[in-house]
Amino acid sequence: MSKSTAELTIGPILFHWPVETKRDFYFKIADEAPVDTVYLGEVICSKRTPFFEPHYEEVVTRLENAGKRVVFSTLAEVTGKLDRKVAQSVAGGAKDFFVEANDVSALWYLDGHPHAIGPFLNVYNEDTLGFLARKGARHVTLPPELPASAIAALGKEAKSLNVSLEVQVYGRIPLALSARCYHARAHGRIKDTCRFVCEEDPDGMDLKTLEGESFLTINGIQTLSWPCLNLMNDMEEMQNAGISAFRLSPHSHDMIQTARLFRAVLDGEMDAQKATAHLKEIALAVPFSNGFYHGREGYKWVDTGVSFLSR
Repeated sequence: MSKSTAELTIGPILFHWPVETKRDFYFKIADEAPVDTVYLGEVICSKRTPFFEPHYEEVVTRLENAGKRVVFSTLAEVTGKLDRKVAQSVAGGAKDFFVEANDVSALWYLDGHPHAIGPFLNVYNEDTLGFLARKGARHVTLPPELPASAIAALGKEAKSLNVSLEVQVYGRIPLALSARCYHARAHGRIKDTCRFVCEEDPDGMDLKTLEGESFLTINGIQTLSWPCLNLMNDMEEMQNAGISAFRLSPHSHDMIQTARLFRAVLDGEMDAQKATAHLKEIALAVPFSNGFYHGREGYKWVDTGVSFLSR
């Protein structure tokens, strides 16, 4: 059986991991993970940026020597001077490396240069996709809240625009960003003197309701889903709809084996139900969800032949 031409990608690390952990993660991805593209860069908080900057050169070299394509992602929210400086340092390098824009401020520097659009920019319709394509976008990762019908419509339009599309298929779902840092506030601190308390939660901090039920996940200024997105069973349908790349959002568990399972499903070497059973054993200890894709609430699981996923 021939392997699928669809790409498997590793999105930017959204959480604040220790420098050594982050470096070793990318080294393992380079050496062991069956992925095609790896996104680097701080997307959530500009204050985290200086920690890993000294390691970019060795990480990029290791990834490229392993045959991986490297894309640099910009911040998803730009509100102050430091944010603008960080966004400019990444987006301004479009002549030297391929950049994924996650905030419209980056488009000022990318205009006319081939670039990617990240999931934090709201590409909900054909007009938006066409506008961005005319400005130089060659690859777009769609927002994770889109249903299958919208993805199919954009897939059809992307083909005529010569733009490739990507969809996140694994990991907690990015939902919102704030100018304030709830992660710091929850520990009695403020954003400016947070002392990087977010590092204590490598997969985000659970947010519970008054009744004590897990509800959302906090990552600095970011709000994510508490359940973990899993669209493994829907990738074949998305490929038929024009999606050519599938994104895994990194978490602290075994992402090498996670990537191998998704690759096996893409290549037809393992059916999605069996792969999901294996994934359940190594993934976050939370329920899987696929509600957005199936036109339901994002936290829900819609039975598509894999009905054993509640935890």
